[in-house]
Amino acid sequence: MTHAMLKGSNVPVDTTAVRAVLRWTPGAGVPDVDASALLVGPDGRVRSDADFIFYNQPQHPGCGVRHLAKTPVGESLTDSLEADLTTLDASVDRVVLTASADGGTFGRVPDLRVLLYDAAGGDGEPLLLFDIAPDTGDETALICGELYRRGGGWKFRALGQGYDSGLLGLATEFGISVEEDAEGHSPEPSAAPAPPAAPPRPDGPPAVGGADAPVVPPPSAWPEEAAVPPVAAPGGGHPVSDPDAATQHVPEPGPLPDAFPLAPPQSSPATGGYGYPQHVPPPPTQPPAQPAYGYPGPPPAQQPGPQPYPPQPAYGYPQQPPAYGYPQQPAAPEPTFVLPPQGPQFQRR
Repeated sequence: MTHAMLKGSNVPVDTTAVRAVLRWTPGAGVPDVDASALLVGPDGRVRSDADFIFYNQPQHPGCGVRHLAKTPVGESLTDSLEADLTTLDASVDRVVLTASADGGTFGRVPDLRVLLYDAAGGDGEPLLLFDIAPDTGDETALICGELYRRGGGWKFRALGQGYDSGLLGLATEFGISVEEDAEGHSPEPSAAPAPPAAPPRPDGPPAVGGADAPVVPPPSAWPEEAAVPPVAAPGGGHPVSDPDAATQHVPEPGPLPDAFPLAPPQSSPATGGYGYPQHVPPPPTQPPAQPAYGYPGPPPAQQPGPQPYPPQPAYGYPQQPPAYGYPQQPAAPEPTFVLPPQGPQFQRR
């Protein structure tokens, strides 16, 4: 009886030779599917590139694992792998069954499933089947399932794990070394470009470019040096323009640039008299001095506007005595002043 498996489940395999068949329904817009197998050690990596069995390497050189040709079955198409588990070395811990899509993603591959048969029983009823449903539909490579050792026997686990990096990325994940190109070597580096030719001189033929071209010094900035070529001085001294001249003429230096403008001179303040500066503010106003005892002070300042009359003494009472030392001007008698009636003791006899 065929055992239908779910993703992540596992079942024991009682036979020693199995055939794994990958089947799907082809059609317009459906990418081509290829089955492959990897012999993996306990570390999860292949021992060498020979442990990768696929359409370009259909037979393993040291054991009975091989890739079969594609076969149509009714409306479906199959791609198969066979493995004789008794011929596998003890260093092989798992046989990983994978698939890759060429020209599209597994989201466009309908009715994808893997079936496991007993290789000695022919095309009879399969031992198990696993319908593969991609997680996202963007996968271009799948791990359909794996045969692994357990307790002296073998078991099969349904996986359906997807990759979006194709067969190349899946093989690299298990330690397969991938060559750079189809010829198996890296492209040669391009030669370095030749240096550009030097610009032609105005007074001669154009210079030849390259590393051996003579170095032409730039024209001198001093007119005197440009007019007369320098000649080495006698005794190994510095070169001079004229060998007969005792000294070399050096032109007068030009005016210095106004890189640092000077600040305008500060004018000194004008002074008034000897030792005293001009425009000194006046001292603050002092309060008026109080008069000495017995002496009147200065008269009060006249305020603008109407002035009140001075206070008059009460009727019949003398005015307040003047300040000490200053007699007051006698007041003129009132012409209408009349004494009040007096008693007989004050009347004249």
